[in-house]
Amino acid sequence: MEPRQVDPTDARVLERNYDYAQKNVRLLSMWYECELERMIELLAENGVELSANDERLFGTYYRSVQQRPRV
Repeated sequence: MEPRQVDPTDARVLERNYDYAQKNVRLLSMWYECELERMIELLAENGVELSANDERLFGTYYRSVQQRPRV
């Protein structure tokens, strides 16, 4: 049996990895090796709620991404 491929941008995987990163979007973006803004976009697009601290720091941008029309 072949191992399953895991999509790191899947909502459940993102949420679990965000938990592993101690609910720290900066740490998660380093782990994913992507820009901070892109990490916030991925979390917002997949409905992964920000921690209270990340909400305070990035909540405005997170909500603006959520309000964008889907392409």
